[in-house]
Amino acid sequence: MSTPATPVGAPESAPRRRARRGGGRSDDRVVGGPGGLALGAVVLWLGLVVLLPLAAVTTRSFDDGLDGFWTAVSSRQAVSALEFTLLVSLAVAAVQAVMGTIIAWVLVRDDFRGKGFVNTIIDLPFALPTIVAGLTLLALYGPKSPIDVNVSFTKFSVMLALLFVTLPFVVRSVQPVIIELDREMEQAAASLGANGRTIFRRIILPNLGPAILSGAALAFARAIGEFGSLILISGNVPFDTQVASVFVFKQLESDNLRGAAAVSVVLLAMSLLVLLGLRLVERWSTRHER
Repeated sequence: MSTPATPVGAPESAPRRRARRGGGRSDDRVVGGPGGLALGAVVLWLGLVVLLPLAAVTTRSFDDGLDGFWTAVSSRQAVSALEFTLLVSLAVAAVQAVMGTIIAWVLVRDDFRGKGFVNTIIDLPFALPTIVAGLTLLALYGPKSPIDVNVSFTKFSVMLALLFVTLPFVVRSVQPVIIELDREMEQAAASLGANGRTIFRRIILPNLGPAILSGAALAFARAIGEFGSLILISGNVPFDTQVASVFVFKQLESDNLRGAAAVSVVLLAMSLLVLLGLRLVERWSTRHER
């Protein structure tokens, strides 16, 4: 049974005023629902799966005190691996920000044969085991390359592997935003004499910016922790192609658990900073939309 409309000029009832002031939210909440139980289950699950393991590796990294932690993360080999990981991850995020946006634009705005297949291929790095990705790249760009291109055990091969595993992030972040873009605004700007570059800079890019940054941040976070696709093709050459994740693995093989944990904590801190930045971007995007 529908609620009768309030006559024009009549005072609003208290429930209507509360709903209007609350942004249209109603007070129709489920009474006696499993809220407390569900919250407890969520906290317990996150504690067991995420928080306790992170606390354990952080605690282990400080087994020898702060001096021991600093010694582990400031060694020449650790610093070299961390610097290379940071630089190559930033480069990968920048490339994906550009190419991912272009791919998303083509998939949304253009029609071509095989579009569905290309759209499916974008998600392949999510489904493919990363060690298989590394083996595939090694087979194509390794010493026995069928196209006679050997870039294995070089810094370029590391970047190539990271570009492969981070491909979907920007594409899938930007694609829904392009679908929701108001094309009438673009047509109106074109009718007023604006060229394509101006339309992109003034209308399209401001709307895509938050999504591009979010996708690039996720790509960066994935790149700094990538391991499987790099263990084969990078060669793990210290002071050259060794990334932080492979350095941690080698420390574990050498029975240096504290050193591995210390470098892992640094990678964890990088990831947390990226996620914090991502939340700030999302908050800014929400305010911008309002």
